Amino acid sequence: MKWDDLRVFLQVARMSRLVVAGQVLGMDPATVGRRISTLEEALGSKLFDRSPQGYSLTDAGRNLVDHAQGMESIASVAQQDVGGRSDRLSGIVRIGAPDGVANYLLTEAMAELCRDNPDLKIQIVALPRNFSLSRREADLAVAVSSPSTGRLKVQKIGDYKLHLYGARGLLETLGDVQKRADLSNVPCIGYISDMIFDKELDYLSILKQDKDPRLTSNSLIVQLRWTLAGDGICILPDFLTAEYPDLVQILPEKIALTRGFYLLRHQDDNRITRINRAAELVVKHLRKTLHQLQ
Repeated sequence: MKWDDLRVFLQVARMSRLVVAGQVLGMDPATVGRRISTLEEALGSKLFDRSPQGYSLTDAGRNLVDHAQGMESIASVAQQDVGGRSDRLSGIVRIGAPDGVANYLLTEAMAELCRDNPDLKIQIVALPRNFSLSRREADLAVAVSSPSTGRLKVQKIGDYKLHLYGARGLLETLGDVQKRADLSNVPCIGYISDMIFDKELDYLSILKQDKDPRLTSNSLIVQLRWTLAGDGICILPDFLTAEYPDLVQILPEKIALTRGFYLLRHQDDNRITRINRAAELVVKHLRKTLHQLQ
């Protein structure tokens, strides 16, 4: 069993598709497939179930992931120690974050890190869900709650504020919404109830609507676009609305929420310089931005 085959195995386990794994590895899909078959033959076990939807791990494959990840961390640290340390970073850092965080808080900081380190590649996975660091879906993840399980290093980044917002034009047509005690008849926008990926985002009940909103999305950016278009009112983070002067806070004294951001990373990555540097910059930049909005 060769480490290079395990490296290919890990990418297929993470990406679920030969084409995508090959793009990360710099290999064509046929070569990736042959390497997986070679590894399965060497181990005498089937590691993946193949289907039109992609490659999914078998029980044997899941058992191998932890061992392969441990070897990956050791190899990264060895490369740093033996190859000598440099001020310039190289390799890949993948960061998972909800779409609002990815679009409005991470882009500038990560672009700066890449400009300073031409050999470094940053991948931001902007999806409204929690990320599995144990399966190496990401090297770092920004979450809105602190997990209670897993071999993770959890760092509190800071708190952020949310308020109820509406477009100025919509509020003019609705009359004096700011004095209403009951918003049950006002069109609302929110998350799809059965796709809320973290309990900290389940705040639509605050508006006390008798039924689910007609406009819902698992994407915060979609909710923002609807709100800007005047299609309804929506609870949004202040960091998202700061650059849109047409959005007006509604009942800010009554409807004001505080939530937190946490940076998650795998404990085995503590000595990997590129991940440490990316983590430092994510925390620094997010704290600075959130502080400016307070």
